[in-house]
Amino acid sequence: METFSIRDLRERTGELVRNAEAGHLSLVAKHGHPLFVAVPLDEHLLEGGVAVAIACHLFSEGVISLAKAARLSGLSNEAFIERLGALGIPAVIYDACEIDGEVDLLSK
Repeated sequence: METFSIRDLRERTGELVRNAEAGHLSLVAKHGHPLFVAVPLDEHLLEGGVAVAIACHLFSEGVISLAKAARLSGLSNEAFIERLGALGIPAVIYDACEIDGEVDLLSK
């Protein structure tokens, strides 16, 4: 496992990517303290659910849409929504005004 500093990331991004493509883990440190591990996503990890976990996180943070998250996870939209529910992550987020509007529309 190779270690990269934050400064290294600016200058050696290509090397980090090549390590990942070769299946090697890399440690990224800030001021000499470990910050995160870059883990290459191979078929074994993807089959183990890493893609689903990443998709759920990105969706819950509002980074990607529900459809894109489902596609990333490899699940159908319905199965992905069920997974979100099991994790307590709302599939649809409305503010109070939107909910009132939906209720008014349904009550007509």
